[in-house]
Amino acid sequence: MRGSGLLSGLVRVVDAIDRVLVSACALATIAAGLVLTYSIAVRYLLHYSTDWQDEMAVFLLVGATFLSAPYVQSMRGHIAIEAIEGYLPERIERVRKIVSDIVCLLFCAFFAWQSWLLLLEAIDDGRVTDSAWAPPLWIPYSVMTAGMSLLTLRLVLQLGQSFDGRRGASA
Repeated sequence: MRGSGLLSGLVRVVDAIDRVLVSACALATIAAGLVLTYSIAVRYLLHYSTDWQDEMAVFLLVGATFLSAPYVQSMRGHIAIEAIEGYLPERIERVRKIVSDIVCLLFCAFFAWQSWLLLLEAIDDGRVTDSAWAPPLWIPYSVMTAGMSLLTLRLVLQLGQSFDGRRGASA
């Protein structure tokens, strides 16, 4: 079936993107820890104040959080009601997962749409943070937007797999 082949191909592409992003997110989390450690060392050992480290760490952690969300969803590691999973008949469990995915999709699609609006507004207005460092806000908004857009795509693909009757790592 051609539709199934296209769906499988899209899932493989998104899986590959997710693997790259989750590795980058791990590095970003490590980098945030290093930035904060540097800040503490410089402040207490050299008595030199830095004004950029908190925002840099937040930007890195925001990126890591949002860009790793699609990978976590592919493993079904987000919010779920696993306590009842083993007690439900397979057919009811399948319906529960589909309903859960639809609710999550609606929320994430709305969040992604609002993120796009926020990003475009930040770019158009040239918005920056209120700190002395004043980095542009399009940077954290872009990773938030990318993460939510990819998470929405992941949910669409999972729903497609559910309706296609396929089971796999993402189902």
